[in-house]
Amino acid sequence: MASRLSPYLQFRDTARQALEFYHGVLGGDLTLSTFGDMGVEGQEAHKIMHGMLTTTDEFVLMGSDTPEQMEYTPGGNISISLTGDDVESLRRYFAGLSEGGDVTMPLAVQMWGDEFGMFTDKFGTRWMVNIATSEHRDQA
Repeated sequence: MASRLSPYLQFRDTARQALEFYHGVLGGDLTLSTFGDMGVEGQEAHKIMHGMLTTTDEFVLMGSDTPEQMEYTPGGNISISLTGDDVESLRRYFAGLSEGGDVTMPLAVQMWGDEFGMFTDKFGTRWMVNIATSEHRDQA
C-alpha cells in the first residue's frame, strides 16, 4: 500500500455516533473496534478504541473515544478539507455533514472563483468544502 495521510479524530464518548454519522453521509466501509474487543473491562469497554471509514471516493477518516484519564480538547486546531470538482457529491456532503452543526460560511462562489463553505459539525469537528469550477479543476 502506498503511504496515505488520514485525519484521526478524537471524541469524548461520541466516536461511534460521529463515525456512523460520517458513514451515513459519505458512504463506504466502516469498521469499529471497542476497548472491550481489545480486552479492556469496565466502564470504557463499550467505547471506540479505533474506527476507520474508507469511502468509495477513497477518503479515509479514523477516530476513537479519548479515555477519561486523557486530556480532551474538542475541535483542537484542525479542519478537514473536502476538495474536488464533483459538484453534486460535495454539495451533498456539505449539507449532510453540517446537519445539526454550525455553518460558519455557507457554500458560495468566492473571490478565487470556486464554491467554498465552512462549518463545525454536531460533534465539534471543523470542515471546509471547496468545489473547483471548470477553470480551476486542474488544481483541485
